Amino acid sequence: MAPTPESPYDAIARLYDPWSRSVIEDVGFYVEEAVAAGGPVVELGVGTGRIAIPTAAAGVEVIGIDSSQGMLDVCAEQARRAGVADRLDLRLGDLLRPPVDERVPLVTCPFRAYLHLQDDAERHEALTAAHELLLPGGRLVFDVFAPGADDVAETHGRWIEREPGIYERADWDTQEQVLTLSVKDDRHESTMTLSWLEPARWQVLLADAGFEVAAVYGWFDRRPYAGGEDTVFVATKRSS
Repeated sequence: MAPTPESPYDAIARLYDPWSRSVIEDVGFYVEEAVAAGGPVVELGVGTGRIAIPTAAAGVEVIGIDSSQGMLDVCAEQARRAGVADRLDLRLGDLLRPPVDERVPLVTCPFRAYLHLQDDAERHEALTAAHELLLPGGRLVFDVFAPGADDVAETHGRWIEREPGIYERADWDTQEQVLTLSVKDDRHESTMTLSWLEPARWQVLLADAGFEVAAVYGWFDRRPYAGGEDTVFVATKRSS
């Protein structure tokens, strides 16, 4: 197997948690989904364990996949500190070919990680890969966004202090629907690209990959999607 290329998250693995510390609204939602499924759960883009560790603390086994060894190292350290390392199986891999032979009732891809997919070919490959990991009737749960005009206007091309001493810059290409996101502090810096789609396009891609959309939420409180930037999908593996 070819080595996994360096991830843009490697450079900010130790910065990631301070940078994202205010993002907590999705944790309870994904933990609830995992507890309802019973586990084991495959979490794609597990990162530093922001969601996986609370999920393991709730008694659910997690197979965590990430393309950044640095992020996985931080996750392993934090899992040990939380006393849940025995419930986390961390593996280096990507969204297109997750290194998972097991079949599970739930696959999750939190915090917009599917936006790292650059085109419909990659999206189809990733969704099909998730489909393969699921037991019959299993569910894929993930969230994505499509930015509003106000968000673009307020943030485009500006360094913003997102957390004390941590700066974030968003460069939006609304024609190509690509966000170039840069993050830095006084010691670490990284830049990554994310590509967004409208929710209707995600629905088509899910159907093409063998899923039935069971729910589309507009936020993690499970309100029905009625427009807006954030979309949470719950999709069921369609019987062949």
